[in-house]
Amino acid sequence: MPRVKRGTQRTKKRAKLRKITKGFRWGRKNLTRLAKTAANKSGVHAFAGRKQKKRDYRALWQIRISAAVKPFGLSYSRFMDGLKKHQIALDRKVLADLADNNPKIFEAIVRGVKK
Repeated sequence: MPRVKRGTQRTKKRAKLRKITKGFRWGRKNLTRLAKTAANKSGVHAFAGRKQKKRDYRALWQIRISAAVKPFGLSYSRFMDGLKKHQIALDRKVLADLADNNPKIFEAIVRGVKK
């Protein structure tokens, strides 16, 4: 079997790894064994973070809606129940945006739910 030296391939592979781990601290940016582990873990954390972001935003929208309906004498859960009973199909993202940027429209929705 012929001998394979892999000089350029190995260099390219390590260069790619160093590009991924650029900005990491200590040996995790330039020592190949540590960099591999760091790159794998960073990918895992990035994946989990994308899922976490969705949860965080939903919680934020709930808090904003809750704060917006409190002056009208409603709780968040009663308001959401009223929306379903009156078949108003607006999601939490839109409701939170309306509460923040268009309070008059949001007030009309709340009054419609309270009836």
